[in-house]
Amino acid sequence: MRDFYGYGRDLPQVRWPGGARVAVSFVLNFEEGSEFAIGDGDDRNESVYEVIDGLPVADGCIQSHFEYGTRVGYWRIMELMEKYKARITVSACGRAAERSPWLVHDARERGHEIAAHGYRWESHAGLEIGEERQRIAAARQAIEAACGIAPVGWHTRSAASVNTRRLLVEAGFLYDSDAYNDDTPYEINIDGHRHLVLPYAFDTNDMQFQHTQRFSTGWEFATYVSDAFDWLWREGKTRPRMLSIGLHLRMIGRPGRIGALQTILSHMRRKGDVWIAPRAAIAAHWRAEMDKLG
Repeated sequence: MRDFYGYGRDLPQVRWPGGARVAVSFVLNFEEGSEFAIGDGDDRNESVYEVIDGLPVADGCIQSHFEYGTRVGYWRIMELMEKYKARITVSACGRAAERSPWLVHDARERGHEIAAHGYRWESHAGLEIGEERQRIAAARQAIEAACGIAPVGWHTRSAASVNTRRLLVEAGFLYDSDAYNDDTPYEINIDGHRHLVLPYAFDTNDMQFQHTQRFSTGWEFATYVSDAFDWLWREGKTRPRMLSIGLHLRMIGRPGRIGALQTILSHMRRKGDVWIAPRAAIAAHWRAEMDKLG
C-alpha cells in the first residue's frame, strides 16, 4: 500500500549526534565486475552510462570503462574521504566484492561501512521469490567473505521486487535504501518486524553526469549538491533531515569531476553542524532515538 503522507508536519523529535542539523550519507557504489559482459560469459553487455552501443559481442570498450573505477577512481575518492575525515557507505555488489576483495577490505579497514548492492548489478523486479532469496544470500555471503563482516544495509539497482523487503528482514538486514520518497528515515512494519528505510536519491547523484547529462561539469554537480545541503541545513534547525549523495568509482573518480567532491566536502565542513556518517550508523542512531521517544 502506498503512503502519500509520510510524517507530514509531525516529524519525530530526533536529534543527530552533537546537535548536527543534517545527517549526510555519501554512498559509494561499487559495481565494477558485477555488470553484465559477454566477455565474462554473460549473454549481454551492460549498455548504460559509459557506453550505449549494446554490441552483441565481447566489448572491451565498456569493460575498460568499469575497470577505471577500481584501478584509479577508488584511490582518489578515498584520499578525499580521509582528508575530510568522512566515513561513508560503500554499497558493494557481491560479485564485485568477490573479484576485488581488496577494495572492500581496504574500505572496511578505513572505517567505512560495506553495504549490499545486490549480487549482480541488476534489478530484482520480477524475480521469483526463491531466486531472489538466493541472490540476497549470495550478496551477503560474498561481502562477508571479502571483508569479514556481513552487511546490514541493502540497495537494489533500480526497482526491487514485491518480496524484497520481506526477504531482507528474513535475512537479518537492518535497513534498505529502496525508496526515494523522503528526506528523513522512517520505519515500516514487515510481517510484525520493525524495518528501517533510509531513502536514497537520484538527483544528488553523479549518475546524472552520464545517464542524463544533467551535470556537464564538476562545478554544476558541486553547486547542486551544496544547494541541497544548505536547504536541508536550514530545515534541520527544527526537524531531522538527511542528505544522500550517490557516487560511483568510475564517475566521480575521473580527474575532471573529482574536484566536485572536494568542493562539496569542504563546503560542508566550513558550514558545520553536519554529521557525515555511514548509513548503518544513521540507522542505528535513528532506531535508538525512536526507542527513547516510545
